[in-house]
Amino acid sequence: MGTMDTQPTRATAPQTDEITREVVDLMANLVALFHREYEEAAAARSLTGAQAKVLALLRRGPMPMRQIAQTLSCEPSNITGIVDRLETRGFVTRQPDLQDRRVKLVAATETGAGASEELRESLNFAREPLAALDSEERTQLRDLLRRMLTGATGPGA
Repeated sequence: MGTMDTQPTRATAPQTDEITREVVDLMANLVALFHREYEEAAAARSLTGAQAKVLALLRRGPMPMRQIAQTLSCEPSNITGIVDRLETRGFVTRQPDLQDRRVKLVAATETGAGASEELRESLNFAREPLAALDSEERTQLRDLLRRMLTGATGPGA
């Protein structure tokens, strides 16, 4: 009687081809570039990256702090501090949820929405690379990215 092999076999291990590896590396590079520019753009407006992300998320409309925390994969206590600082600056308000008065909704003020839009418009990292693509290619890229995200779980999905 031989010992059982506990290593996964090639048949059960996922196979990754070179194109997939390269695409993953390219996507990682884009994400890193985006995060760096996003943090710089936020800092130029005296915002932390987390504050800017909360304001961006609120473009969807008012939401409970628990949902903000879940979407951004943060602890609710962290979101409380972020919202406190944004509220002090007049960028957000807390309002009761009409469906459940125990829940407070966070909403961007006009000032907060303006700051978020200004930050969004200042992000140049994607404009230059996308300018190299014609309209049809940009549409195809958008559709492929949407397809990739369909059924994905996690923030922004």
